[in-house]
Amino acid sequence: MSHFRRFARCALPAALVLAGCAGPQSARQVAPDIDALTATDAAARLCAGQFTSESLVRAYLARAQARPQLNAFVTLDANGAIAAARAADQRRAAGGPCLPLQGVPIVVKDNIHAAGLPSTAGTPALRNFVPAADAPVLARLREAGAIVLGKTNMHELAFGISGFNPAYSAPGTPPGVRNAYDPSRAAGGSSSGTGAALGARMAPAGLGTDTGGSVRIPCAFNGCASLRPTVGRYPQTGMAPISHTRDTAGPMALSMRDVELMDRVIAGGTPAAPVPLNTVRLGIVRSMLANLDADTRAAWEATTAKLRGAGVTLVEVPMPQLEQLSGAVGFPLALYEAHDDLVGYLARWNTGLTIQQLAAGIVSPDVKGTFDGLVLPRKLPNPAGGVVDAAGPYKAAMETHRPALARLYAETFAAQRLDALVFPTTPRVAMPATPEASSLENFLLMIQNTDPGSNAGVPGIQLPMAMGATSRLPVGLELDGPVNSDRRLVAIGMAIEQLLGRVPPPAR
Repeated sequence: MSHFRRFARCALPAALVLAGCAGPQSARQVAPDIDALTATDAAARLCAGQFTSESLVRAYLARAQARPQLNAFVTLDANGAIAAARAADQRRAAGGPCLPLQGVPIVVKDNIHAAGLPSTAGTPALRNFVPAADAPVLARLREAGAIVLGKTNMHELAFGISGFNPAYSAPGTPPGVRNAYDPSRAAGGSSSGTGAALGARMAPAGLGTDTGGSVRIPCAFNGCASLRPTVGRYPQTGMAPISHTRDTAGPMALSMRDVELMDRVIAGGTPAAPVPLNTVRLGIVRSMLANLDADTRAAWEATTAKLRGAGVTLVEVPMPQLEQLSGAVGFPLALYEAHDDLVGYLARWNTGLTIQQLAAGIVSPDVKGTFDGLVLPRKLPNPAGGVVDAAGPYKAAMETHRPALARLYAETFAAQRLDALVFPTTPRVAMPATPEASSLENFLLMIQNTDPGSNAGVPGIQLPMAMGATSRLPVGLELDGPVNSDRRLVAIGMAIEQLLGRVPPPAR
């Protein structure tokens, strides 16, 4: 009998300490250390029978239930997750082959459909909307063996970067999703709960969505890794939209190895390995180093020194009109497409809601103002202070500005022979979790570096580069690569993670 079968046949209830059968290869199983565990490690150890999926799921559920003040979840599906874990353990005990994510718990942003669970998109009007099927991006992870712990909280309707959403807060807790390292700080957004849950070690991996920074900003704030894939590389069905031109789901996890595994499961491909850093050439755009706080600047300078020391070639590159072109694309696409995309979504999935009814229930003042003043009337802000009809700027963005922005990226990568651009993900660490976190000033500041690549449709990765020397909050590093360079970009991220190390979990 194989070592694996010994463990499988000797499984006891997860609440107990597990022990192997008598024999020369007997081994004692212990509860997993979820502070240190990654999804990749969990999959390997589950396959080897070192612990059960049920014990792992229960450990993460206990952590989630112990920190309700983070407001990381809209729905924590304890019963469903435990049942799925038991099924995974039974499959392993019966000798079934190990799947890539067999028995590994994940969390899912609440604008991505999970069969049988509410999909609220963080807004009250969708509280009772329960999809019958998984979104394809989640279905692929479940087919690979992943177990859904629950649906994570988010900036309402994904229209923001703070996660300060009063709609779904636990009783007796301050409003909004809170930072895993300091609950007085924001979790980032819009994939706020996934970022907070990962940072707090409530799960090793999860799914978010990204329109202008929404899987990268929460991971920058909470010390996790993420990928915004090339737009169109992942299926977009079964997700509450903002902009079909810019939206994409993205994996978020505690390590780039986990991101690589999830990306491979979702999009296919062969396993990627860390690349030799002395073969990597990265570009630095000076405008992306504006507005840095002291912690971010110090972390950036230390990181670039380490990269150079490891043999990475860093070159400063010009990208003329980057900010102007990006600005001419971002709001026109998101605010114009949001209207028709949401109308279509609400009808397609039989939610029983009109967009007007959806908007009437919005509780976040920033999102309410955006819908009432811009999305519903199909308007855009005018630099003079008023509003203008959105149709003209949208047409110009699609026909002129976005193609010009995409050319600027492609030509820069080609002319400079770059693997990617590198920069701080956000110019500052997480801000205080107050209503002011959702101000337009903070929004524009925090998307300063994440939005341009989003508007051009290129892939980007985020990984932690340090803990802030003064704030003791995570500081994020981003790399944006050429269109469809996702796998190469992730492999570079894996190598950089080996160089920099992962940030420690929050103190408990």
